[in-house]
Amino acid sequence: MTEFVDATGAAEAIRSGEVSPTEMVDGAIDRIERVNPELNAVIIPLFEQARAEAAGDLPDGPFRGVPFLFKDLSGVRAGDPYHMGNLGLKELDHHATVTTSFARRIVDAGFVTVGKTNTPELGSLPTTEPVAYGPTHNPWNPEHSPGGSSGGSAASVAAGLVPVASAGDGGGSIRIPAAACGLVGLKPSRGRVSTAPAGEVWAGAAIELVVSRSVRDTAALLDVAAGPELGDRYAMPAPASPYLDLVGADPGPLRVGLTPGLDGVPIDAEVAEAVTSTGQLLEQLGHRVDVDQPAALAEGDPDRNFSRVLAAATALDFDHLAEIIGRPLTENDVESTNWWFAEYGRKLSATEYLHAREWWDNLGLRMAQWWAAGHDILVTPTLTRTATPLGWFDDRATSGDRIRSLIPYTWPFNVTGQPAISVPLHHSSDGFPIGVQLVAAPGREDLLIQLAAQLEQAQPWGGRRPPIHA
Repeated sequence: MTEFVDATGAAEAIRSGEVSPTEMVDGAIDRIERVNPELNAVIIPLFEQARAEAAGDLPDGPFRGVPFLFKDLSGVRAGDPYHMGNLGLKELDHHATVTTSFARRIVDAGFVTVGKTNTPELGSLPTTEPVAYGPTHNPWNPEHSPGGSSGGSAASVAAGLVPVASAGDGGGSIRIPAAACGLVGLKPSRGRVSTAPAGEVWAGAAIELVVSRSVRDTAALLDVAAGPELGDRYAMPAPASPYLDLVGADPGPLRVGLTPGLDGVPIDAEVAEAVTSTGQLLEQLGHRVDVDQPAALAEGDPDRNFSRVLAAATALDFDHLAEIIGRPLTENDVESTNWWFAEYGRKLSATEYLHAREWWDNLGLRMAQWWAAGHDILVTPTLTRTATPLGWFDDRATSGDRIRSLIPYTWPFNVTGQPAISVPLHHSSDGFPIGVQLVAAPGREDLLIQLAAQLEQAQPWGGRRPPIHA
């Protein structure tokens, strides 16, 4: 079985008897052992446990026997190591005590977990370079980052170690590494995938799904993961049909707004050209495309509004870490950037926090007006440049500006709760993937999947291989 078959293809091969779950899992383990030393993407191998699961009585789900990797921050299974990129938890050999709804649904679908992937501490950066485990290398160029916070998962899938891996997105952490590594990355609508038992994560900004190599895998995994749990604060109405059934379906002529760049935000010329080229392709496919964007996309102060809420959430994460460790945290227990950010969060007044949350709500209302006025899809860059060099965010004096300059198109849709997908339609002249983002109104993952699949068929990316691959 080739390493670059997608999860849907792997599942079909198992069902047909072409390969057994044990053979499929052994193949993934072999690829990880051969290639991961160059990437440092899989940081916690679970090989013997995976072999036992593959040889046992697996759930008869749609992905029975297909190997899978969980990001070591989200998708938690009780009993598995759980370190969240934190050195203290690694040294304690901390193991999870609960299974999340998302992880349970992945297990019930028949996936076999072969390991856990690297992540920045607490998922706080758009790169994957934690002190606890060291940097993950981008398989397109090992001197560059695979993005973050789901960088270990993205590097693993891009290099062919597994067909699909878990990812979470609170400010772009599915879409950022998807763009940096040449993958499909869908952030679902708020409430589409339950975050139980955690309740609201990052004030409702964060949600889980996967990074994959094909739109059909992303659609099928959304079918697996979607749906509320009892007591969820947010929930989306069930789709009219399975998302997988929409792959290949004609979305009809759509009205598409395109923004190759925001005023005052520097953008790489090849990234801007990728967005323009995508607009031209959409016109060829019969869609109406104009250069337009929600006015609200350029409004507001992310430092004052988005960062304040995340800083308070980081302070809460510190409280949870202290409970696990059994004592108050000190500066030696966490990375300096996170310590500073949590201290900022603790100093916020209740009124300042509520003002920021009020701005979140208002941004969602203002943004929705653009879709209500007649547009179906917004097309933007995913990132303003290709994969960043490792170490690019090391200096705290410049890291904030660099983060803001990289992701002005991802974080707003965590605030508004809208679904957004990054698709790997283009490459730069120096060989890096370029992701293009499609955004729909809340609850309209169906449109994103139909349009992304149409683009995939028109301009396929499945045959591309990074220099480091299995």
